[in-house]
Amino acid sequence: MAVEPVRLVVTGATGRMGEELIDTAGDRSDVSVVAAISRTPGNVAAEAAVGTHLDATLSDEERVDVVVDFTAPEATAEYAEIAARHGVAFVTGTTGLEGHDADPLGALDAASESVPVLHASNFSRGIAALRGAIREAAASLPDYDVEVTETHHNDKRDAPSGTALTLIEDVESERPDLTERQHGREGEQPREPGEIGVHARRAGDVTGEHEVLFAGNRETVSLSHSAGDRGVFAEGALDAAAAIAGREAGRYQFTDLLRD
Repeated sequence: MAVEPVRLVVTGATGRMGEELIDTAGDRSDVSVVAAISRTPGNVAAEAAVGTHLDATLSDEERVDVVVDFTAPEATAEYAEIAARHGVAFVTGTTGLEGHDADPLGALDAASESVPVLHASNFSRGIAALRGAIREAAASLPDYDVEVTETHHNDKRDAPSGTALTLIEDVESERPDLTERQHGREGEQPREPGEIGVHARRAGDVTGEHEVLFAGNRETVSLSHSAGDRGVFAEGALDAAAAIAGREAGRYQFTDLLRD
């Protein structure tokens, strides 16, 4: 007996990731994009309904299992509330949520009281594996200096990237002595005790590169990841959507779903 695909609505459909999600979903049998939302004019390459208002779309569709969102912090906060109101699971890869006036993180928490919610700064399986390696290295190299460098395309808005912030938090979870983040250096700035160096580069069409450098005791350890294209993130986000559909309400982690 064939299993019905998970029915998705993709927001930000004319954005870089929205287009990638719709294109990637078309090659899979476990998910189906039944509607797309875009507030920006443009062609949506999907055999699905296209709208500008998520609330109306969820009301019109007979069944939607998951909203997959890659937009902006304000939109993510709004869409999370709407998805929860309609009883639809919510998966988002929007970054730059921390400290935003719209309080998208609070909106995700509120939505998770009614529906399953998953937010990840990166949906790459490689990054998920890298995070474990970074935590192990940080715990094993307690006195080493740490520098984090990330590179993205020249249109990326937030800096450092959400993934870089996640990797920094992984280091800090094992190194409580590191309490300061030094963003770049200029002039006379020798390293101070307790700091992590953080460097963001924006150039060309780089999809995403991250490196965490540990240095001390006359040696260096470099852990890095490079994404070849956005399909890596689209596949992971669709994996998450397929895995979270039908689950109990609550907050979920991408790395946890990969182990299921």
